[in-house]
Amino acid sequence: MSIYKLPSPQLFNQHLRFIFSSARFSLHRSKLMASEQQPWHAAFPKPTSPPAFISREDTLTLFSTKTPGKDFILVDVRRTDFEGGTIKHSINLPAHSLYPTREAVYDLIHAAGVKTVISYCGSSAGRGPRVAGWLQDIIDEKGDKNVKSVALEGGIKGWVKAADEYRALVVGYNAEVWEGAGEGC
Repeated sequence: MSIYKLPSPQLFNQHLRFIFSSARFSLHRSKLMASEQQPWHAAFPKPTSPPAFISREDTLTLFSTKTPGKDFILVDVRRTDFEGGTIKHSINLPAHSLYPTREAVYDLIHAAGVKTVISYCGSSAGRGPRVAGWLQDIIDEKGDKNVKSVALEGGIKGWVKAADEYRALVVGYNAEVWEGAGEGC
């Protein structure tokens, strides 16, 4: 029968101190890494064009006075929070993928003769205005005076909270999703 000999109390305490200091270092390193993580948009330059906004009332008017997909286009820039529905005639271009493809997006918009690009996210307080700015930058670089890029005030959260006439234009509307929706983007 082999008997395991315990280390001396001093050696045992040294081992414990080493284990706990390693755990503290690991925890500290994890916190440090988390604080050093950059937001998704840090990989791209800031838009040089300040975002312009369009009200939901003016956007609603476009549905009855203009042709969606020709005169205006809605760009839903949500990605993982793309739930609860989207405004009718919107295309989904997640914000994180737009900057690298902005020139191709512009080419499509220009070729289609679209006059107004309306970007939105949850509340249009972050992603929507940033995308609107990026698109306006490329529009300006091309010298195109016939197209403008704007962000929808209040985003889709403001849209669905407004009134039934707005919610009627949400494809896949799910009231349960919007009942608990906060104000963030």
